[in-house]
Amino acid sequence: MAKHDLSGKRIAFLATDGFEQVELTAPWEAIRKAGAEVVLVSLKKGEIQGMNHDEKADRFAVDETVDDVSAESFQGLVLPGGVANPDTLRTNEDAVQFVRDFFKQHKPVAAICHGPWTLIEAGVVEGRQVTSWPSVKTDLINAGAKWVDKECVCDSGLVTSRNPGDLDAFCAKAIEEFAEGKHAKQTV
Repeated sequence: MAKHDLSGKRIAFLATDGFEQVELTAPWEAIRKAGAEVVLVSLKKGEIQGMNHDEKADRFAVDETVDDVSAESFQGLVLPGGVANPDTLRTNEDAVQFVRDFFKQHKPVAAICHGPWTLIEAGVVEGRQVTSWPSVKTDLINAGAKWVDKECVCDSGLVTSRNPGDLDAFCAKAIEEFAEGKHAKQTV
């Protein structure tokens, strides 16, 4: 596989309390090592709480709040999973609009595990092939997505994976898509 250089690119990670820690830290390190500037965007200033499944893990410092940033200043977006994280994000209009704007601007987006819940709320999965944590399958199908049970799925710049066991494939494909850049079919 070719090595992809993300130098000069800014990649947003959108998360809030209750994110699955490894689903943020593994892509964060991989994308940072590929040369990108990684930025933790959240709903509030301060720190957010990571989780190891149902146990509290580490706290992470927020770089920017979603109401102070624009998709225009990033070249890609990562949506970690965890149950509480995307469930909270999808109820915040600024977060939903931030996600939707990446699609309007044809920029790659990577979502893992429960992360696609926020994509459903943004109205960007209809007609797309995706995967997710199994409990999100019916929600995605009801939103018009074509759900498949695969380690990693990419549809016109939208990268999805099922769980932490898929992180190697998820990170590699996300980096590839971020390096490639805009996608003509990545629209709402």
